[in-house]
Amino acid sequence: MNVKISLEEGALFPKKATLGSSGYDLCANENISLTAGSVSVVKTGIHLELEPNTEAQIRSRSGLAAKHGVFVLNSPGTIDSDYRGEVCVILANCGNKDMAITKGARIAQMTFEVMPEVDFILTPILGETKRGDGGLGSTGE
Repeated sequence: MNVKISLEEGALFPKKATLGSSGYDLCANENISLTAGSVSVVKTGIHLELEPNTEAQIRSRSGLAAKHGVFVLNSPGTIDSDYRGEVCVILANCGNKDMAITKGARIAQMTFEVMPEVDFILTPILGETKRGDGGLGSTGE
């Protein structure tokens, strides 16, 4: 998969932390204070051009979530193939301490998925299953 990337001044290139990493680390391209209980949009300074029918997914970094209660609010966030704006990360601080996000800090990770084209088939009746229309919590906790 080829992904074209454009970097604003000071932005860091996404990279994997290890050879076995699934995601590419995204870094903040600004300094912000993420106060306890708050949500902030953090700029990364990167712009992408994805191949058609692909998406980038923005996910939390487990260390930030486990150690500080800071995670990507809409995880996974979707970057569509036709979006050319700056990739920003919506961070939520559910911890009880303010956290300084400094320029260059790893704040999220980005993975890529191929999205199939789907043909919807309108039908008045759907096939039955054991679960049926059981919704939230219907299969147990």
